[in-house]
Amino acid sequence: MNLRSLRLFVEVMDSLTLSRASERLNVSQPAASRLIRILEEELGEQLFTRLGKRLHPTPEAEALMPEAVRILQSIDNLPALIEQSRNHEAMPLRILCLPRIVDGLVLPVLAKVHQDDQSLRFNVDVCPRREFGRRLLYGGYDIGVSSLPIPVEGLETHRLANVFLHVMVPRNHELAANETVGVTQLRDQQYIALNRHSAIRTAVDAALSRRGEELAVAHEVSTSDVAYWFVRNGMGFTFADPVSVAPEMRQEVALIPCNLDTGFEIAFLLPKIDKPHPSRDIFVSHLRDHSERKYAPH
Repeated sequence: MNLRSLRLFVEVMDSLTLSRASERLNVSQPAASRLIRILEEELGEQLFTRLGKRLHPTPEAEALMPEAVRILQSIDNLPALIEQSRNHEAMPLRILCLPRIVDGLVLPVLAKVHQDDQSLRFNVDVCPRREFGRRLLYGGYDIGVSSLPIPVEGLETHRLANVFLHVMVPRNHELAANETVGVTQLRDQQYIALNRHSAIRTAVDAALSRRGEELAVAHEVSTSDVAYWFVRNGMGFTFADPVSVAPEMRQEVALIPCNLDTGFEIAFLLPKIDKPHPSRDIFVSHLRDHSERKYAPH
């Protein structure tokens, strides 16, 4: 199989335009068209249909994509594998996770694993939720840690905990001393919302919709860290996973249970591979213990 054709195919699947894919690989568009035709001829299948300037993958292309990514990633990893074998080095444990989960869940677990065996090496890849599904599809990791649902099939999914969201306000806020807070009390406050790709926004919007309620968004941000900074600086309230809030931040904000009774699940995801990393189960064991300690009280 022509590897240049396969690499171009993956780029086209990502961008759905031949021009952008050819720019990324530094080939001309006529050459890119020939490479796609070569791949289609080798497979005996049409991979794309064209509508205007965009290419639309056929079912055959969708089926080919995961395998194409695995093939290319295996080839790209060969130099590092050979180098590590030459130097008798162990492969690092590769962890893929969301930004909101890394501080409160993944990093404390890594610290514990490192305490047990300081010879272990780690590769931690933190990416936003809108890219997380694609990174799972591409492989190249030993364990993924994420909120559910995940739009990728064929993974081994193990649920860790239910996350119940709290309302975060500044420490000196009028609602800070409340035992609980309801939507009615929040209507006149400035709502700092995460964007619609986030698990927290999805859960909050679904809970509001079920109750026929609505909250006007004053500010919209892409990460929890930015939302927490806004709250700390008196710019409004947000919904937060208490475990994800750093200890130093807790000195400046209040976290109040919300009567929306909303949240989501977090889980770890394992790729289906024949030979898992030898330290994967150790990490998983500590991950289960830590999530049980942190989330059970909430």
